[in-house]
Amino acid sequence: MIRMKNSGVEWIDEIPDGCEVSKIGQLYEERRTKVSDTIYPPLSVTMQGILPQLETAAKSDAHDDRKLVLKGDFAINSRSDRRGSCGISKFDGSVSLINTVLHPKTEMNPIYYNWLFHSFRFSDEYYKNGHGIVDDLWTTSWSEMKRIFIPLPPKSTQHRIASYLDKKCSKIEETIQNQQQVIEKLKAYRQSLITEAVTGKIKIQNGKVCGKYESYKDSGVEYLGKIPSNWNAKRLRYIGKCQNGIRKGGEFFGSGYPFVSYGDVYNNLTLPETVSGLIESTPKEEENYSVMAGDIFFTRTSETIEEVGFTSICLKTIEKATFAGFVIRVRPFTDELIPDYSKYYFSSDAHRRFFAKEMNLVTRASLSQDLLKRLPVLIPSKDEQKEIADYLDKKCTAIDRAIEQKQELIVKLTEYKKSLIYECVTGKKEIS
Repeated sequence: MIRMKNSGVEWIDEIPDGCEVSKIGQLYEERRTKVSDTIYPPLSVTMQGILPQLETAAKSDAHDDRKLVLKGDFAINSRSDRRGSCGISKFDGSVSLINTVLHPKTEMNPIYYNWLFHSFRFSDEYYKNGHGIVDDLWTTSWSEMKRIFIPLPPKSTQHRIASYLDKKCSKIEETIQNQQQVIEKLKAYRQSLITEAVTGKIKIQNGKVCGKYESYKDSGVEYLGKIPSNWNAKRLRYIGKCQNGIRKGGEFFGSGYPFVSYGDVYNNLTLPETVSGLIESTPKEEENYSVMAGDIFFTRTSETIEEVGFTSICLKTIEKATFAGFVIRVRPFTDELIPDYSKYYFSSDAHRRFFAKEMNLVTRASLSQDLLKRLPVLIPSKDEQKEIADYLDKKCTAIDRAIEQKQELIVKLTEYKKSLIYECVTGKKEIS
């Protein structure tokens, strides 16, 4: 049984009898040497620690305006929107000025304090002591950080806690990574299943996969290859009419009538019946940019090709709704596609291959109506569409539930790890 006492510090709460508290400035001093990243390689301070800067990271022309970091130094990002970005450096290098670089001024176990600085309660205290207006402009300087009180257990206790957390957290992270890998495999399987079903690579009958179709024909589209003989292939222009979304100033948003946002389309296979966005729209705008059952919505623009052309199907008309300018609506003028089939066809890898091929020369990915109209669409009979949709509903629901369970486990493990770190570094958990 650990005998505890009041630390006198709110964020730490109680500490063991043999533990004291100390200001960070009594244990660390700041390294303020400015260097060039042409001599000292650029490093990034991340939630995974201090790492060599990625080639894709934003570069600065201010090569000489960097801070020196030596092996064993601790660095922490002072911006509150980079919460948890800190660590001990394994490299000599340089970091941006937004980071605070420290090195021990007394004998200690740096790994123990690395764990302490990663604890969620310390992060709260660290940024609470900062200053600014909003998250990405809120910083904690060294003059503010050095006044924060932290636990000062005996060095033997520091070693024991550091060793324990290294082992325990390593196992937790390994479990989390394994679960994440399973999630990615499940997502890949789900996507592959959808694509095979809506491109006729497998035959769905009576609620199950029944091998291949009896005969196939050339689709006329290279990346689609052969398709079942009784299926048709049409360009989207012969199925529906394209319409870009509404564009209005920011003062019109936040109140009024339902508004389908880019995020509503990007994040949902089918549109929510109740969307969170609101816009002050006119009756004419509600007519021009209406959202009706059967409408197919495509994300129109993004930084990357991979995020363009995500789709969401409207299964139920949203009265008085309009949709965003960064979205294209396709309103079918034939009844060849049933909406439940459309939601899977347009979420498959089939049309993503088309966009990747046709948009590979665009600097900022942008989907035009002209390009969208050329999108090939495979059309089975309505009976087959319903068979495919019903089968995929059942299979995808099961896969999504499995993914959800894995994600819930990851959340629990992450919360357990956060709690474990705090309990250990403040001495509340007895470690044998």
